[in-house]
Amino acid sequence: MTATAGAPGSWSENILEYFLRNNQITTEDGAQIIWYHAANHKVQVNEALRSTAHMIEADVIFPSDGSEHGQPIMAHPPETNSDNTLQEWLAEVIKSNKGIKLDFKSLAAVEPSMMLLENVKRHLKRPVWINADILPGPNGNSRVVDAKPFIDTVTSFFPDVTFSLGWTTGWHPEKVNEGYSWIMVKEMEYICNELNQLVTFPVRAALVRQSCSQLLWLLKQSNSSLTRD
Repeated sequence: MTATAGAPGSWSENILEYFLRNNQITTEDGAQIIWYHAANHKVQVNEALRSTAHMIEADVIFPSDGSEHGQPIMAHPPETNSDNTLQEWLAEVIKSNKGIKLDFKSLAAVEPSMMLLENVKRHLKRPVWINADILPGPNGNSRVVDAKPFIDTVTSFFPDVTFSLGWTTGWHPEKVNEGYSWIMVKEMEYICNELNQLVTFPVRAALVRQSCSQLLWLLKQSNSSLTRD
């Protein structure tokens, strides 16, 4: 991974540089970036757009029952339906200057979503992150998005996008929770090694302390970053 941040207005522009350039933060400090997570349903999107958040994150699935005419919808499993399609979501968000992170929960949703993004790309002169959990992580399940077809599909449409590639994780409050193992970070490095895009790794904050050596090693292999999952 040898990628560098993209030019101003590109999807791979460093988010700190973007918001600093637009006078929305005062210094290149990731702690100043405000996130609005799970902006899936219409009421949540409207709230996110009115908020002081810099980045809006939302979840994308493909309806398994054939509803919404086969369009990707905005929902987080176990939800299977929504009052919001991705097309409607994008129509509202492009009116703002907020950055976007789309979290894909199924491979089936990826290609039709890329087609919708392609239709509005000229209106999205801002950071766009495409996320999926592609590996099982600490206490995580095996319900991951298949890494190679996910990366290949996204790259075929948008070679300049920023990837956010993570692990499925869990947390057991009554047990000792192991962190990200060497096997986990080395498998992630192997997948990302040939990528030319910027990559950020979303990690569960409660597991970082016991994973410092492994995560620092992963960061040193590339021009990448960590974000709170």
